[in-house]
Amino acid sequence: MAKKRELHEYSTDPAAQEMLKRAEELGISTAFTRADDMVPCNIGGAGMCCKQCGMGPCRLTKDGQTGVCGATIDTIQARNLTRAIAAGAAAHSDHGRDMAFLLKATANGEAEGYMIRDIAKLRIVASKYDIPIEGRSPEEIANDLADLYIAQFGQQNGEIAPIRRAPKKRQQLWRELGVVPRGIDREVVECLHRTHIGDDQDPEHILQHAIRTGLADGWGGSMIATDIADILFGTPAPVIGQANLGVIKENMVNVIVHGHEPSLSEMIVAATQDPEIIEYARKAGADGVNLSGICCTANEILMRQGIPAAGNFLHQELAILTGAVEAMVVDVQCIMQALVDLARNFHTQIITTSPKVRIKGATHIEFDEHKALTIAKEILKTAIDNFKNRDRSKVHIPDIKEDLIPGFSHEYINYMLGGSYRASFRPLNDAIMAGRIRGVAAIVGCNNPRSSQDYLHNKVVRELLKQDVLVVQTGCGAIAAAKLGLMLGEAGLEQVGPGLREICETVGIPPVLHMGSCVDNTRILTVLTQMVEEGGLGDDIDQIPAVGLAPEWMSEKALAIATYCVASGAYVIFGGASPISGMPDRVSDSDAVLRYISEGWEKLYGGKLEFVPDPDEMIRRTLEHIDKKRAALGLPEYDPSRFGRSGDARMLELEALPLEKKRQAIYGLAAD
Repeated sequence: MAKKRELHEYSTDPAAQEMLKRAEELGISTAFTRADDMVPCNIGGAGMCCKQCGMGPCRLTKDGQTGVCGATIDTIQARNLTRAIAAGAAAHSDHGRDMAFLLKATANGEAEGYMIRDIAKLRIVASKYDIPIEGRSPEEIANDLADLYIAQFGQQNGEIAPIRRAPKKRQQLWRELGVVPRGIDREVVECLHRTHIGDDQDPEHILQHAIRTGLADGWGGSMIATDIADILFGTPAPVIGQANLGVIKENMVNVIVHGHEPSLSEMIVAATQDPEIIEYARKAGADGVNLSGICCTANEILMRQGIPAAGNFLHQELAILTGAVEAMVVDVQCIMQALVDLARNFHTQIITTSPKVRIKGATHIEFDEHKALTIAKEILKTAIDNFKNRDRSKVHIPDIKEDLIPGFSHEYINYMLGGSYRASFRPLNDAIMAGRIRGVAAIVGCNNPRSSQDYLHNKVVRELLKQDVLVVQTGCGAIAAAKLGLMLGEAGLEQVGPGLREICETVGIPPVLHMGSCVDNTRILTVLTQMVEEGGLGDDIDQIPAVGLAPEWMSEKALAIATYCVASGAYVIFGGASPISGMPDRVSDSDAVLRYISEGWEKLYGGKLEFVPDPDEMIRRTLEHIDKKRAALGLPEYDPSRFGRSGDARMLELEALPLEKKRQAIYGLAAD
């Protein structure tokens, strides 16, 4: 058994610490304490165990050892990693499939409560695929777009359509290397086939198909999901929101939505505003219904509706521990089975809604988009009926929450940089070329209870901001920064480098931009593509001074995201443990796969994947890569002393000076 950690070692979030102390007082286990009790298998954790057939499991712990079938450590690690990438790609892409069916049903008037909210985006996206838009109704256009998107999943030959939205040079590279996805489902299925006993046994060949599968997610299923969510629910623009457990309200019926499907959460948002539901809650003795989110569902409704986020992945148990949650409504992905047992200590109902997900002991109310609003009201009434069962003596809500401004879609970034008539990425490119912005870091991904919650995310964010690196975030990493208060325009600017501070003050943006849920990493790909198209930073994504980081990863989805980002030309750094690290003290040849996904992939794609557990080393490698890319583009060497004497802060300094000194400072004139 591992050593029991102190509260501050579990999480850097004071609200989480408060609730973990409460759990200890009540004798209730959480993911944090279970991580202490469960010692990971060092063989499986290193990717050195093969259980793909009934002759095993085979554990390779000695130099030169092979499995029963003769499989080497390199083959086994490549298979294990590729299978994980396939699972991650399947999860996100299946979400995209459901969104495509929802778009089809909405276009045909068969989805209760849904409508096309962003007609402009619908027309823009449709035109990218040569779907006729002039003289046609939004429903007609949406119907054709839905058919196109649905076809991408079952397509068997050719190229998936969204690939054409990548930089042209990148598309050509993929074609030359034979990794353009033919169909989303086909690549996932082939991954599983290739890694079956007795099939593909060349590690590099296996990993090439991992690339193809990752691309089917990033430039396929995930991009489809994001497009449709914007079309149906509105393209995000900045709104005011709040984050952390303090958003739970003692005088209201608290409903938390958790998972990843905006089709469910958006309809529950609509239902909470229905006068019938509001009156139903008041009759139950509450002031109303208070909705908040956990995980990526939180990001979906936060960035579009301003609905508060109760927290990220590791807050799901802590929210129930407040004793004030009537229902936690879940759909798919990242939902802990432990929730049901935990909820039995309180009155909280765990309500599953997806036909793909059941949890023993939970209440199941299956969500059907054709009766969406009706079912959303049923779910809320179930929660309201549970309000009377709340035990007030068990209620403990931390008075901790932070304001934030989420909603920075790539469309809004384009607008905020250039305005309504000159929307352009030119100012961003120019700021990087001049050196005001040293580079860009996309910090994404999960929480992992084996590290201190949010510590790695926020350590990396804070240090990169000091070095004039603009940070964009999605998923649980975004909520980590939100809880810290880094997603406000004025937040932490005294800790931001001088050049980046000038940009933030001039444009009026936070130093950390919230770009959505984990499926919305495709927004980042779109931003990078637009930066390439704008000019001045090379002709492909791999030339841009940018790095992707997942400091606290734990999900197979994160591995799929990393793979499609690498294939797109990005350097990706993961914190925590490597799933294919091997044990060099016992196996001398166990790092071949690690070398290949770094050095091998970099030679082919210009991007690479590395696992770096130390945050200081993550920061060092990030800055080194950014500076290397700046030098290759012939950009000025990063020099923070050149900037920081303009913007709002400088004007306030000048305003405080006596008149004669003000004239000297502004015009260089001698005093009269």
